[in-house]
Amino acid sequence: MVYSYYPGCTLKTKAKELDKFARISAEALGFKLEEIEDWQCCGAVYPLGTDEIAPKLASVRALNAAKEQDRALVTLCSACHHVLKRVNDDMKNDKDMSKRTNNYLAEEEINYNGEAEVLHYLEVLDKHVGFENLKKHVVKPLEGRKIGAYYGCMLLRPSKIMQFDDPENPTIFERFIKALGGEPVIYSYRNECCGGYVALKEKEMADEMATKVVESAKEQGAHEIITACPLCLYNVKNNAGKHMKVVYFTDLLAEALGLDENN
Repeated sequence: MVYSYYPGCTLKTKAKELDKFARISAEALGFKLEEIEDWQCCGAVYPLGTDEIAPKLASVRALNAAKEQDRALVTLCSACHHVLKRVNDDMKNDKDMSKRTNNYLAEEEINYNGEAEVLHYLEVLDKHVGFENLKKHVVKPLEGRKIGAYYGCMLLRPSKIMQFDDPENPTIFERFIKALGGEPVIYSYRNECCGGYVALKEKEMADEMATKVVESAKEQGAHEIITACPLCLYNVKNNAGKHMKVVYFTDLLAEALGLDENN
């Protein structure tokens, strides 16, 4: 199975491990991430101005590329996934936005109306590979590892559009951890904001918010935290993760599949 792949900017710079281990793990599990050509930055933040077209053009181009390849568009970064999923919903359900955007992109011969499916890598593992099948590929089970999954804000909300998991009681990360042989730790701040978007302006507030995430996980017995969000990882790890291992979920995936030491 081949998927169109949108890596996003951060996975080419600060979050190379998130990208690298996802690609080699995909190959080991029998599917391929084929990076779309000439992708552009999605902007990382969904534009709230309902009359704004320009901030959404890069996302529409990426979505259209997947449509033309007749494939689902897969992302890894929580921010990219959030933006692409919401722009896709706009193009599918907001006729005025869709019309004006397509008029603007007419010279590029783009006519897109939400036809592509946007999937997070975790959804591919869950719905297409299957966590039961994933278990069969594990060669180094994460036995005895108490792992707290940190969802953050963007994967889950707004839930009617993202349709990723239950925003109040998600389970996909925990089922992923179980499939790798680890013990998932449920803690109260796993789907709360880490303060990433205010880290530069309100460092004390961000530090306090990130600290609450880590302390909440520790209180429930977690030894490490995994996430899919580069901003969350940076904020949690640098502001409050000095005594807690914080890594991308793909690091654990590659480790359990026996791929991390040789790549």
